[in-house]
Amino acid sequence: MRPASVDEVIGQDLALGEGSPLRNLLQSSGEGSTISVILWGPPGTGKTTLASLVSQASGRTFAELSAVTAGVRDVRGIIDSARDQLAMHGRGTVLFIDEVHRFSKSQQDALLPAVENGWVTLIAATTENPSFSVIS
Repeated sequence: MRPASVDEVIGQDLALGEGSPLRNLLQSSGEGSTISVILWGPPGTGKTTLASLVSQASGRTFAELSAVTAGVRDVRGIIDSARDQLAMHGRGTVLFIDEVHRFSKSQQDALLPAVENGWVTLIAATTENPSFSVIS
């Protein structure tokens, strides 16, 4: 059973505490909200659930990709949709990418304009140490 709200999340006090990046995401929305995060941990620890709850609580659209099956075309499609939605309706998008460590450099680079311009809030999940597996 997944929690239906952030208040139902148990055992993530550090991740959701005051001043944490996730708490800041929960308390912000719209165009000036450009915080993005990487969630790192073993399978089954709630990374996907936290991303979904951040989207829900902040009033953003939730878009999800698996880096195992998605390509640059998939990433660009979501980014185009997110940019249009932000321009037309003022509603931001949380782009959740599971297993982001599986993306190649070119796939990760395709995310940069969207993150840098604030078209999406990126929440990426990985089971690998991001210092070694995510392009910096």
